[in-house]
Amino acid sequence: MRTLYHHWLNPGCRVVRLALGEKQLDHDLQLEKAWERRTEFLRLNPAGVLPVLVEADDTVVAGHRTVLEYLEEAYPEHPLLPRRPGDRAEVRRLIDWFDHKFSDEVTRNLVGEKVDKRLAGLGQPTSAAIRAGLANINYHLEYVAFLTERRKWLAGDQLSLADLAAAAHFSAIDYLGDVPWVRHPVAKEWYVRIKSRPSFRPMLKDRIIGIAPAAHYGDLDF
Repeated sequence: MRTLYHHWLNPGCRVVRLALGEKQLDHDLQLEKAWERRTEFLRLNPAGVLPVLVEADDTVVAGHRTVLEYLEEAYPEHPLLPRRPGDRAEVRRLIDWFDHKFSDEVTRNLVGEKVDKRLAGLGQPTSAAIRAGLANINYHLEYVAFLTERRKWLAGDQLSLADLAAAAHFSAIDYLGDVPWVRHPVAKEWYVRIKSRPSFRPMLKDRIIGIAPAAHYGDLDF
């Protein structure tokens, strides 16, 4: 059985979990506290970062983008990248948007401050960072609405890794109840569609010890 070393609200881990689900690939989850830098984990990935996928034949693939590319190449069924190079470029552009711009402006300011600092014992959240994250997320929700008003999914007519990358970030923040869905109904409609997919359901059962999810987190109709 393949094993994914992950942590609950890490967006890179979440997007890989979604990709595994979409490709219908069975896997075990191994919770890893990367900040503890366990020797056994560092043997798998000397960089000490999540996620890490270990196949049944002991093949080790580290880093979420590397894992996503590996899954596309090793398991081409249920593709998550379009065939045309230009369409693939658009998917990758949006992945980069969420992995860098969204992460820097929103995820680190909310999940990083409220959860990561607490779990790793790095001190109290910074209120200015939290305020920035809560303000910045509105701009990104508007962008999601802009895209989905013109396309069926974020990058085109088919679900792709772009949608999974975006959902990985939004779902982590939604666990905290910090996504203002009521002010962004078009973006919410996109999220409801992806949240309702079978690949998403295991994540809706996540529960972090000492940090309860928002009341609506596990609801498909919210």
